[in-house]
Amino acid sequence: MNQLSSTPCRFEARAWLEDRLLAVSSKAVQVDRPGGAPMLCFPISDVRTELATLPDGILLAPVLDGFVAFDTKHPRVEVMLVDRLPGEPDRDHTLVRFPTWGDAADLIDILNVRPHAEGGYQSAVRYSPLRDVVEGSQLLAQAIVAAGRHAPGRRVVSASMVFMRAANTSAPLRIDLNELSNGKSFTTLAPQVRQSGKLCASGIMLLDVTAPDVMRHSVSFPETSGPYASEFFDMSMTGRDIRFVDGAYTGDPDAPIGPPLLDAWVRFRHVPDDRHLHAALLAHFTGNASIAAAMRPHAGIGQNQAHHTLSTAINAISISFHADVRADKWMLYRHHSTFAGDGMTHSECRVYDCDRALLASFTVDAMVRRMPTARPVDARTSL
Repeated sequence: MNQLSSTPCRFEARAWLEDRLLAVSSKAVQVDRPGGAPMLCFPISDVRTELATLPDGILLAPVLDGFVAFDTKHPRVEVMLVDRLPGEPDRDHTLVRFPTWGDAADLIDILNVRPHAEGGYQSAVRYSPLRDVVEGSQLLAQAIVAAGRHAPGRRVVSASMVFMRAANTSAPLRIDLNELSNGKSFTTLAPQVRQSGKLCASGIMLLDVTAPDVMRHSVSFPETSGPYASEFFDMSMTGRDIRFVDGAYTGDPDAPIGPPLLDAWVRFRHVPDDRHLHAALLAHFTGNASIAAAMRPHAGIGQNQAHHTLSTAINAISISFHADVRADKWMLYRHHSTFAGDGMTHSECRVYDCDRALLASFTVDAMVRRMPTARPVDARTSL
C-alpha cells in the first residue's frame, strides 16, 4: 500500500459490464501501481448496482476505503473516460478507454525537449506499462522542436529521419544537433537521437526564414467527408481527437478490403502558442496510419497482428512543411500507400488544415514481415 499513489481523475468516468452500466462518477480516483497498469477507483456511492450481484472476477481488491475498482482486463468489463469541456457541443465529446497512455498535455511535455547541461537537448521520461516502445515519429517530432529551439527565428521546412534502433519509454532521449550551415535564409542541421549512449535515429533538417510568394499552387483538397461525419477513434489519449473517415481504420484482419487510402482528422484540445510544438504534433501522427493504409487492400492482414504474427516498424519518415501549423484546429491526414512488397511498404501522404489548405507532405517507409514465432493476439493492446 505504501507504494501506491492516487490522484483525482479529471474526467467523468463510466464503467460497463457488457451493456450494463455499472457506475458513473465525476469523483473517481486513479491509483498508480509501480510496474503495472493503473486502476480507476469509483466511490461506492456512484456505483449503480449491488456489488454482491456482480460475477466473480469483476472487482479488484479494494485499495481505498469507500471505493471500488473494476478489472479492466476482464473481457466483459469496459471503463471509459468522458473527454469534454463544459458547454462543449456533443459532437466534440469523446470516450477514451481506461487505462490510457495519458493526456495530450503529457505528449506535449515529452515533445518539448529541454536544453541539456552538456549541450543538445533531452526529453522528459514517461514510462508506459501499456507498451514500452517509443514511436519513431516521436523522435522526429522531438528533433523538430530541438531544431526550432536552436534557430528560433526560423521554421522547419524539411525534415527527414531514419530509425535504426528501438527506443524505450524508461530512459530519457538525447537529441544532438550538428549545424552543417547557417546562412541568411537557411539553416541546415543533422540531428541524432540517442538513448543510454546508443544511436537510435539520425536525420537532416532544413530551416528557413521564409519569403513572400513568387508563385503559389498546391495539390487540391481531396474529396472526403468532414470530421463530424466520422466517429472518434480511441488511441488511448485524452485531449486528442482522431476521426477516421468511413471508419476505414481497423485492426481486424477480416475487415472488408478497400483501397490503400486512409483519411484521418486530428485535433488537439490545448496546445501552447509555440509554432515548433504545433509542427511537432503534426509530425507525431505521421507514423500512426501509413502501415494500416498498406494493409487495407489485403484480406487476412490487419494491425491487430502487429507485434504478434507480424513484425512491423517505421524505418524512415520525410516531411516538408508548407505553412505554419495550428494543431489545435482540425487537420486532415491523407495516407496513400503506393507500394507494398519485399517486406516493405511506402506511403506518400499529405496534411491539410480545416480551410482546405495544404500544410505538409510526407513519405513513410516501413517494414511488414512475418514473425518466426507467433504470439497470441490481444486486439485491445495491439493498436
